[in-house]
Amino acid sequence: MANHNFSIEFFPPKTAEGAEKLRVTRAKLSELKPKYFSVTFGAGGSTQRGTLDTVVEILAAGEDAAPHLSCVGGTRESIREILTEFKAHNIKRIVALRGDLPSGYGAAGEFRYANELVEFIRQETGEWFHIEVAAYPEVHPQAKSPQDDLLAFERKVKAGANAAITQYFYNADAYFQFVEQTRKIGIDVPIVAGIMPITNYTQLMRFSDMCGAEIPRWVRLKLASFGDDSASIKAFGLDVVTALCERLLAGGAPGLHFYSMNQAAATTALWQRLV
Repeated sequence: MANHNFSIEFFPPKTAEGAEKLRVTRAKLSELKPKYFSVTFGAGGSTQRGTLDTVVEILAAGEDAAPHLSCVGGTRESIREILTEFKAHNIKRIVALRGDLPSGYGAAGEFRYANELVEFIRQETGEWFHIEVAAYPEVHPQAKSPQDDLLAFERKVKAGANAAITQYFYNADAYFQFVEQTRKIGIDVPIVAGIMPITNYTQLMRFSDMCGAEIPRWVRLKLASFGDDSASIKAFGLDVVTALCERLLAGGAPGLHFYSMNQAAATTALWQRLV
């Protein structure tokens, strides 16, 4: 795994207790020596401050960190201020996203799509930031068609993205097919596979319904058959996701981005199997 671009995602804690728990989690996951940690934020930028505070704390601990930056609800001025603040803290990486429109939210702000945000970051800051964008091997849930989705991805890369992180998935073929399609249209940036450990059946079903990630039928049925037996769910989930990661790395994926859900155990267990 040492040659691969391996990173871990957190979400910003909402309480002092959550912040303390995340410190413990981060200390454990730091031992795996990821390339960087990324930190998400809430809809409409509701926790951008929490994102920045978490990133600054990670940087102070000597680790690299990338805040997520969404353009939903943002103006050129507000995004410019955030970029200035990121630079002041010597943040060098950004995960640039359109972000989800909060329910009841009328306008998307001055930027409608992630490619417009990427373009603005480049105009304002040149090559200061290493910019990651999102990719959807199983097609973005709001895309009109797979072709439209591919072209949207191409626009983000042409606007200046350095690399991409995918939405999580459990079907390796979807990833390889997506990468092949991007290469055919001349996109050559690294596309890192997003990995969601399986630890909780109901939570996984809820997330997957929201983001359009497909859970293979055999996996779904097997997970459902365990009922409330969380030890069996975790053991089976670890086997399934380890096999997925192994296949992705063997097939040429440049790296893995683990959605940790602010927990250390599942990502650590996966990592130990892959080393």
